[in-house]
Amino acid sequence: MTHLLEVENLSVTFRHEDGAVEAVRASSFHVERGETLAIVGESGSGKSVTSRAVMRLLAGNARLGADTRIRFMGEDLARLTERQMRAVRGGRIAMIFQEPMSSLNPLYRIGDQIAEAITTHRPMPKKAALAEALDLLRQVRIPEPEMRLSQYPHQLSGGQRQRVMIAMAIANGPDLLIADEPTTALDVTVQAEILDLLDTLRRERDMGMVLITHDLGIVKRRSDRVCVMRRGEIVERGETRAVFEAPAHPYTRKLLASEPRGLPDPVPEAAKVVMETRNLDVFFDIRWGGLLRSRTASLRAVDDVTLSVRRGETLGIVGESGSGKSTLGKAMLRLLNVRCGEILWQGEPIQGRTKAEMRPLRTKLQVVFQDPFASLNPRMSVRDLVEEGLVVNGIGASSREREALVREALRDVDLDPNCLNRFPHEFSGGQRQRIAIARAIVLRPEFVLLDEPTSALDLSVQAQIIQLLRDLQRSHGLTYLFISHDLKVVRALCHNVVVMKGGEICERGATAEILENPTHPYTRRLIDSAFQP
Repeated sequence: MTHLLEVENLSVTFRHEDGAVEAVRASSFHVERGETLAIVGESGSGKSVTSRAVMRLLAGNARLGADTRIRFMGEDLARLTERQMRAVRGGRIAMIFQEPMSSLNPLYRIGDQIAEAITTHRPMPKKAALAEALDLLRQVRIPEPEMRLSQYPHQLSGGQRQRVMIAMAIANGPDLLIADEPTTALDVTVQAEILDLLDTLRRERDMGMVLITHDLGIVKRRSDRVCVMRRGEIVERGETRAVFEAPAHPYTRKLLASEPRGLPDPVPEAAKVVMETRNLDVFFDIRWGGLLRSRTASLRAVDDVTLSVRRGETLGIVGESGSGKSTLGKAMLRLLNVRCGEILWQGEPIQGRTKAEMRPLRTKLQVVFQDPFASLNPRMSVRDLVEEGLVVNGIGASSREREALVREALRDVDLDPNCLNRFPHEFSGGQRQRIAIARAIVLRPEFVLLDEPTSALDLSVQAQIIQLLRDLQRSHGLTYLFISHDLKVVRALCHNVVVMKGGEICERGATAEILENPTHPYTRRLIDSAFQP
């Protein structure tokens, strides 16, 4: 019997100046038509490298093992030329990448990029391709799809960019879809919609799917079979129900037992407010259409928001993709201009300050962005990335002292401090997120905006990062603004929570009270999606 995809003895080795890293070792699996195979494991276990090996999208310093065979519909992809592989990628096999900002071209409009994915494999007039692109955006449920066609990737939220990637992947009706963390950037309600869409496409088109994720809840509900990876090897495989009910390997049992736990330390009653907004409004002017028929609209992303955060408190901001969470956080740190309203840091208004006037506050106000690949300079080593803030702000009397601070920050986020000379593309998505956290905490700030800091991390590493953030808060009196769609993490880390919808606050209060007794229908829908299968 010929499998749709059959991978035998997959081995991938990366060579660099410090030696060689064997990322995947002698791993074998297969995928049938109409089924979903899930590949799970911790960050750095080799999941994404496995998927990129199938697509022949490995870095130049990667080498496949001599015994590796990657057969797709009987044809060995490992033996095809690059020109032959281009005919396979995006047509017969499509892939949804983990970080959409690293896959979407920032210089081209969304509609043009989806149309290019179509016309590369099915030549047709540009107008017809754009019409198909519009229909695909409707399928993945992007709001106001006509407007989105003329927008650029940076004008969309993280979840909206991920949905654009899904639209591009399904554009040509592939036989095999590889989904590498396809719902990482999506809120819980949209997660369900996107996974339902992928399931429907799989059934209707008899398409095979490889689902790579760290979300065990998704694996349990959405896959037929599962492979568990650890340090480049598949340590357990089988039907999903059997593996979940009776895991044989200790590592699998550890994964299944991992979930964010605990509660934050209470905030002292006498703690003073350090960050505050009053009647804050943020608008974006959006233009779409052609040169002669252009239209402009003013989008109100944050609408009359008033909130405050006390020293040592973690305030969670939750809501669906595009609800204004990230925009509010960036505005509070003066990374975006506001149209009206006030922003106060320790009682002093900062909304009117220039960039030069804000510079002395930048060490005190730090941020960890949602997409580490977009926020980390790919041409800078880990040392340069983490050390940059120290150099700019004159922290550390010598290069040796700064290196010691960098190594300490890397140890704090559970990264090997000897990886100083490696570059972002040499790390997994979760490892890159930890580098971003190290870059923020090395400056010992007072207030940190955490924009989906655990979205790319597996459950066991999530627990480590949550504990790390608690420890740093306890030892340094840090204040966090925590933006997330993962309500389980919010419950473990946040003292209070604000629920946003359409740029407005629809509910707020103590985290435990909101999660146990929500009053707004929108909040109840979010909670039901997060905590119920």
